[in-house]
Amino acid sequence: MEYLIIAIAVVIVLAVAVGFLLRPSRRRPSGAPPSPPGPAGQADSAGTAGSAGTAGEAGTVAGLGTATLPPAVPGPAPAETEVPPPLAGRMARLRGRLARSQTGFGSVLLGLLSRPGLDEQGWEQIEDTLLAADLGVGPAHQLMTELRTQVKVEGVSGGDSVRALLQSDLIEAIGADIDRSLHLGPHGDRPAVVLVVGVNGTGKTTACGKLARALIGDGQSVLLGAADTFRAAAADQLETWGNRVGARVVRADREDADPASVAFEAVAEGIDGRVDTVIVDTAGRLHTKTGLMDELGKIKRVIEKRATVDEVLLVLDATTGQNGLRQARVFAEAVDITGIILTKLDGTAKGGIVVAVQRELGVPVKLVGLGEGPDDLAAFEPATFVDAILGD
Repeated sequence: MEYLIIAIAVVIVLAVAVGFLLRPSRRRPSGAPPSPPGPAGQADSAGTAGSAGTAGEAGTVAGLGTATLPPAVPGPAPAETEVPPPLAGRMARLRGRLARSQTGFGSVLLGLLSRPGLDEQGWEQIEDTLLAADLGVGPAHQLMTELRTQVKVEGVSGGDSVRALLQSDLIEAIGADIDRSLHLGPHGDRPAVVLVVGVNGTGKTTACGKLARALIGDGQSVLLGAADTFRAAAADQLETWGNRVGARVVRADREDADPASVAFEAVAEGIDGRVDTVIVDTAGRLHTKTGLMDELGKIKRVIEKRATVDEVLLVLDATTGQNGLRQARVFAEAVDITGIILTKLDGTAKGGIVVAVQRELGVPVKLVGLGEGPDDLAAFEPATFVDAILGD
């Protein structure tokens, strides 16, 4: 009996050993997670270790049987590049924004001049209307005198005749023959450099961003220089514009950095990167602080060590009237202004400021802001402006 028990134990041990030796190998690749056990008695499928089918299809892995792979997660769709409209022709498209200016300027003049037999009181009202539109004392008196002479000599009467007369005189006062071209685009191996100046609140930094957007719409490459280091949010605001339009922004790594050094670095990077135009935003400095105005002159001098400053554009708020003219005088003393960007011209009764500021500085209004949208900066066109304010 004792021998029988021993024999049975030996048979069991041999059976277990043979079963272990006949078991198929389940080696897994290095670093792969352990394979979950399949159902008992299920045969393993033949396959190549690590192979997988396309997303959503059944794939096989050696030793693991058939498994369904998770569907592929689609990546973010590529962002569409927005192409801004070119600068040319924008004012004609936006001329409706000037409609409300008629209430303080164009329509009032038309109504007064259309009166039969204008007396002295009527002419005084015409001059008051011109002054209220911020035309300025000198230009207002000159325009009224010319109108009075023409009405008397030519015997003008009736709406169409009066309108034609007023249109002609206003266009002449604004200056249809003034060169309003913007000197932009590279010359040789150097980019054009635009210095944008103006006090806080006039829309200076926004004007920089809108101008960059317009130039990119014209097919130019643009680099922005954030040289307004005194206002904490100025560089962030400019960088937001740069991100929107695809323009690189050069900015300081700290507040209160030297504005001239930032401007110099922007121009240097513009030269190295062979961009077409570099636009430099300067501090919205208070015009009463002489030291800040001196800094503005320094920025221009430092830039000119590497490149020519092609445009110095002064940003003025059209709604500030004569106060804007005082600002303009001080800026003109600090740097040679080449042109004016007149913002907030839409809906204002101060359309005469166009004439007054040009007469004061001897430089043309080149760009006007006609709304809050990113494409509401337009090249100034005297005939379109006058037609709009007269309600054509």
